[in-house]
Amino acid sequence: MKQFYNKYKHAIPLIIYFPIYLLWFNYLEQHVKHYKVIHVALDDYIPFCEVFIIPYLLWFVYIAAVVIYFFFKDKDDYFKCCTFLFTGMTIFLLISTLWPNGHHLRPFVMPRENIFTKMVAALYKTDTPTNLWPSIHVYNSLGCHFAIMKSRCFEKRKGVKTASLILCSSIIMSTMLLKQHSVFDVTTAFIMATIMYLIVYRSDVLLNLKHSYENRKRRKPGPETL
Repeated sequence: MKQFYNKYKHAIPLIIYFPIYLLWFNYLEQHVKHYKVIHVALDDYIPFCEVFIIPYLLWFVYIAAVVIYFFFKDKDDYFKCCTFLFTGMTIFLLISTLWPNGHHLRPFVMPRENIFTKMVAALYKTDTPTNLWPSIHVYNSLGCHFAIMKSRCFEKRKGVKTASLILCSSIIMSTMLLKQHSVFDVTTAFIMATIMYLIVYRSDVLLNLKHSYENRKRRKPGPETL
């Protein structure tokens, strides 16, 4: 049991944070009644394209796959990825709590009837047009793509990097083409992701702190000398 714990104890932050995030987010979804409407002029020029429901939903698989892969493959990459994701998600929750926001971009009537518009309609029923800024779909997609691009595990795997870029880009586009997010939400997510990229991937401060903490825990006091 101790060996199992030592091998997988890095799962503890994920196990603790995930339910906290879900509970907090669900509370906001149910209790936000009055909010600031987000809208920029460019939103009116972006068409509705229901086919992009596919990459939008693939976001859940993408995020889970990247986190799980690094969990088993590389603890440092896992730590950096989770630090990136958790920080942005927490900032998003704080913004949604202190400055409730939403939009009126969704079409009142679907322009067409097909399997994709039915999927979008189902999404609209389960996901309110509130708590949008910055877009976590965009931010987390960028975070996972950065994790793949900066990982030693994928240094020579150009196919994986290209596939990640295509999926990440299509997910970002889907947030606007499905009228789930304003251009403002997407832009601010890019800004926040850029700042976190510089902190997590262009600086060794966080990783050095992690290694220093781990080394102190491993270090056992020697026998007392008289």
